[in-house]
Amino acid sequence: MKTAVTYEFGKVFQHFGHTEFFKIYEISDGKIIGSELISSNGSGHGALAGLLKEQGVNALICGGIGDGAKNALAEAGIAVYGGVTGDADEAAEAFAAGKLSYNPDVACSHHSHGEGHSCGSHGHEVGHDCHHGNCG
Repeated sequence: MKTAVTYEFGKVFQHFGHTEFFKIYEISDGKIIGSELISSNGSGHGALAGLLKEQGVNALICGGIGDGAKNALAEAGIAVYGGVTGDADEAAEAFAAGKLSYNPDVACSHHSHGEGHSCGSHGHEVGHDCHHGNCG
């Protein structure tokens, strides 16, 4: 399984549509077995889902993400785990272990939230309290 994390300076980048880099983790048997950093090549909101699909990504860990991007990722078959903050490697390790805290209802518009807003998590964990059918 491949999981992408919006990435900036080792942290989960908080604005999906503006991310310049993704760190893609290869996960097997609950462990990370490899990773690579890729550039979004300046792609905007709409093209990022296609870029991740081309990389064979199954899941995305991110901070804030809008409904249009969530829909594009869903159409590409990529599960979204939003509202995640902190260290990217730690988030990927938690995801691999089925313990990632995320917000399934995250929504973020860069036009409507205030300075310092993190589009944060409500404490859901992968595999726990998940009623979307594509979490795990």
